[in-house]
Amino acid sequence: MPNTFLLTILSVILVSLISFIGIFTLSIKQKKLKKILIYLISFSAGALLGDTFIHLFPELIEKNNFSLASSIYILLGIGIFFVLEKFIHWQHCHGNITSEHHIHPFAYTNLLGDALHNFIDGIIIAAAYTASLPAGIATTIAVILHEIPQEIGDFGILLHGGFTKSKALALNFITALTAIIGAIAAILLGKTVANIQPFLISIAIGGFIYIAGSDLIPELHKETNAKKSLIQLIALILGVVVMLALLLLE
Repeated sequence: MPNTFLLTILSVILVSLISFIGIFTLSIKQKKLKKILIYLISFSAGALLGDTFIHLFPELIEKNNFSLASSIYILLGIGIFFVLEKFIHWQHCHGNITSEHHIHPFAYTNLLGDALHNFIDGIIIAAAYTASLPAGIATTIAVILHEIPQEIGDFGILLHGGFTKSKALALNFITALTAIIGAIAAILLGKTVANIQPFLISIAIGGFIYIAGSDLIPELHKETNAKKSLIQLIALILGVVVMLALLLLE
C-alpha cells in the first residue's frame, strides 16, 4: 500500500499527543470526571471489539487465510497483554504514600509499563495499516479511544507519585513516543521478515480482545444502576457502529 509508512507515523504521533489530555482534566471535578470516563470506557470497548471483528479478523482471513498458527498467535497476543498487565498491577501495589518532595518508585515503574504498552500500540497500528487503509484508520481510532481514559489515569498516577504537573505531562508524552518506535520496528520487520503480517495482525487481535474483555468490560459491570447500565450499552454499541461506518472507506 502506498504511503503506509507516512500514514502509520502520522497515526502514532496523533496517538502520542493524547498523552497531553491530562492537562484538560485538571479543571474538572473528580466526581464529574468519573461519570464521563465510564461512558467513554463503554464506547472504547465497543470500538476495540468492532475493530477486531469488523476490520482485523476479515483482513486476516481474506489476505492470509486463518490457520492454527493464527489461533496460536492470537492467544500469544492475549498472553503478552496479560503479562504486561500483571507487571503494571504489581507496580501499583508498591508504595501508596504521597509526598510533595519525594518521587516514589511506583511512579517510575508506571512510566516503564506505559512505555511498553505504547510500544505495542505502535506495532498494532502499523500491522493494521499493512493490512489495509480502513483497518489502519479504524485501529488508530480504537487505540485513541482506549488511550484517553488510560492517559488520564497515568497522569493521575504520576501526580500521586510526587511529580509536578509539568513534569508529569512531559514524562507521559515521552513514554507515549515509544509508539513511534514500535511502529517503525513493525514496518521494518514487515519488510525484512517474510510472512510476518499475519503474525502482527493476530497479535493485535489478541491484544484488543484482552483489553476489551479484561480491562474495560469488567469496569462496566461495577455499575448496577439500570439506567446508567443502559447508557453504557448504548455507548458500547455506538463504538461498534463507528467501526462499522468506517467500512464505507473501502
